[in-house]
Amino acid sequence: MSEVLQQLARTLEARKGADAGESYVASLHHRGLNKILEKVGEEATEVILAAKDAGKDGGREALIGEVADLWFHCMVMLSHLDIDSGEVVQCLDRRMGVSGHAEKAARAPRDN
Repeated sequence: MSEVLQQLARTLEARKGADAGESYVASLHHRGLNKILEKVGEEATEVILAAKDAGKDGGREALIGEVADLWFHCMVMLSHLDIDSGEVVQCLDRRMGVSGHAEKAARAPRDN
């Protein structure tokens, strides 16, 4: 799975400086962080709505597609902020085997 994310991250980085008229990713970067965040919010809402319909015909596939859209736009956001998406994977790796309650309690109060 991480190979796909690594390849996507490389593609996003390569398109970061591309012509905004020819690349959707470049157009998002050109429009700035607020537009990228707006897209992340839209996609998150679409995930929530699709999850509510996941038990219906075609709902599972729709949810998978919406989550893919959300992950994609989150990766564009990370790229825009010059944060390597591998850092998120590393964070998840560190959390493996740690109780969710314990992990949350260990975070700074502002993160709870």
